[in-house]
Amino acid sequence: MRGLIKGTRTWRSIAVILVVASMSLASGCSESDQEENVKFVGSWGTKGNGDGEFLYIEDFAFDADGNLLVTDALRADVQVFGKDGKFVAKFGGPSVFEKPEGVAVDKQGNIYIGDYLSGNLKKFDRERNHLITFAGLGDGEGETIEAEFMSIGKNGLVYVSEAGNHRISAFDASGNFKFSFGALGSGPGQMNRPEAVKPDSHGHLFVTDFGNDRVQKYTAEGKFISTFGTAGTDPGQFRRPTGLALDKFDNIYVCDLGNNRVQVFDHDGKFKFSFGGGGSEKEAVRQPARHHCRRSGGHLRRRHGQQPGAEISIVEVRSLMAPSAHIEASGRE
Repeated sequence: MRGLIKGTRTWRSIAVILVVASMSLASGCSESDQEENVKFVGSWGTKGNGDGEFLYIEDFAFDADGNLLVTDALRADVQVFGKDGKFVAKFGGPSVFEKPEGVAVDKQGNIYIGDYLSGNLKKFDRERNHLITFAGLGDGEGETIEAEFMSIGKNGLVYVSEAGNHRISAFDASGNFKFSFGALGSGPGQMNRPEAVKPDSHGHLFVTDFGNDRVQKYTAEGKFISTFGTAGTDPGQFRRPTGLALDKFDNIYVCDLGNNRVQVFDHDGKFKFSFGGGGSEKEAVRQPARHHCRRSGGHLRRRHGQQPGAEISIVEVRSLMAPSAHIEASGRE
């Protein structure tokens, strides 16, 4: 897998990492559009308890050194991989985590891990030394239930999706609770088991609303702005959206779990294309759960495994804006 992260002279791309059981070069659009937009690059990993193996991947992020951090809910640890996909280190384990899911890295290189079962949020320094534990299990202010995927906002706040509390909670870098937004329901600004929250380049937040089959947009302060998507199988519709990512041009990538595909939208929520959803082993994206866009661009990666959650797949997606600008991958966000 040597050289997977290096830039390319022929593709101007952003990087999307997907947790899938089988990744396609094909997409939900026409064959010519598939060739135009998506290209398979490579894969690594297998199912197991050994170093570099997986039982059930939950989330991932790049650390300050360009390594890939991968949370594994069943192993209860976080593994670290270099730019070539080789295992570097691991931390955590059952004595530290019950079920680690969300992971995010701030500008100082500090690492935040959310624990789905305990409700705890743990902060580590860039050398992966534990610093503080905050939040805790509950439905009160500053507590979490079923913490899913998190992100660091442009304002430096840590945003956490709480599926069990049907809300997003925000904390500062010291673990102090700042505010939350959202409540159970299907109206504008309400949520039903939100899965992921990610900021755009302007600091606005996009949330995958799993139970309502849509994506919602908010201000950094949690004020509702807009929504897109409805329940269904057509382009632009969802069946249980999970992972969410934005590239450097603020295109939005949504893992559409129930439709076995990844859908791509512009910043206003207009459908652009999708990939996956085929019927064969080669054509399908089976249960894509999470993904991540590398804002620096470059090749995309793919990991193979025996079942969903046991692999990471990497594909390369052509740049959807500014096609004249060549983008090189640096291994950083």
